[in-house]
Amino acid sequence: MHTDKGTIETGPNLLAGVSLPAAAVFEPALAHNLTWMQAFADAHGARLAPHGKTTMTPALFKRQLEAGAWGITLATAPQCRAAFAHGATRLLMANQLIGEPNMAIIADLIEDGAEVYCVVDSAANVAQLGRYFAARGLRLNVLIELGVAGGRCGCRDQTQVLALAARLQEEPALVLAGLEGYEGVVKADDGEPAAAIRAYAWRMVEAAQALEEAGLIEAETALITASGSAWYDLIAEVFHEAELGAPFVPVLRPGCYVVHDHGIYRQAQRGVLKRQPTLKQGLEPALEIFAQVQSLPEPGLAVVAMGKRDIGADQLPEPLRRYREGGAAEQTLSVAGWKVVKLMDQHAFVRLPAAADGSDADEVRIGDIVAFGASHPCLTFDKWRRVCRVDAALDVIEEMPTCF
Repeated sequence: MHTDKGTIETGPNLLAGVSLPAAAVFEPALAHNLTWMQAFADAHGARLAPHGKTTMTPALFKRQLEAGAWGITLATAPQCRAAFAHGATRLLMANQLIGEPNMAIIADLIEDGAEVYCVVDSAANVAQLGRYFAARGLRLNVLIELGVAGGRCGCRDQTQVLALAARLQEEPALVLAGLEGYEGVVKADDGEPAAAIRAYAWRMVEAAQALEEAGLIEAETALITASGSAWYDLIAEVFHEAELGAPFVPVLRPGCYVVHDHGIYRQAQRGVLKRQPTLKQGLEPALEIFAQVQSLPEPGLAVVAMGKRDIGADQLPEPLRRYREGGAAEQTLSVAGWKVVKLMDQHAFVRLPAAADGSDADEVRIGDIVAFGASHPCLTFDKWRRVCRVDAALDVIEEMPTCF
């Protein structure tokens, strides 16, 4: 069984019969996260459109939609094409659609029955889209993006939003279907990020209300959408408090929640639970990378056959558990004091505590299997062509191809 380039014969166990390193998604935590986030969105009167770029794994898109997701968010036209090819028919491209080859992809999807939304923030892009989709005899749903000064894309203020909306009225092939934003680029000058995020969300609400009052919203049901995986609670809270009513529907777009992580989003989740004490339990890390000790070249150092081609490097991976090759899931060995200190393309340098060099039953051996936690799942999934869905016993119950 090979997990990156070849096929996976389902049924083996990660500790025996699987070519390592391998990416594993644990079913119990996955199922919990799917239910938890959908319930969160429902409780706040919002629809959920998970960001598919995190995993680009159609089997997970299917699970998210089955759990109640309204649609799937993507970042690029080819990502939209891949999601549609695997059954996702409502696609929110939270990005500008630039370049005629990309416009052609989206136009083809609309002709094939997809419901597609994309983002605009300039008159130049509006003109380009208007010409192309008029020539194709199609209408495209667009959302105006409201950004922040010094941030990423987006109109910088409400005046620009209203001016762009007026320009959209001149393009019969384009349908203004709402407002989009991304709070992850908001900076807090006073060191209070939560307050800055809430202020940005209220700016979005005010801009949406201004569009409606000016009669510039053309779609019967309009979207107001934001929310990454760190501050979704604040965005949902403001949209819920605003009571926008018709025609706006709040749409949340977190992506990393589906597998969570052992790094930046674990820390972000602590913030969510602190801000929202009524929430129960929270998300659970579901994604781990399994790899083997390949060298013990000197005292206090283990080299593991895993590197930047296998796991995200926003933060160094966290050793979680260790097993003997061919052992059982319940027979774990200690990784207390283990620390990844360097990551190369396909090698991880792990500093070991002095006790790990002893001769007791937990002595580190060549071939030992170590489970690692990753930070930022987006930059771990994209290393893999196939991911193992496993149960608590580490038995592989499904191979999940990715579409990167």
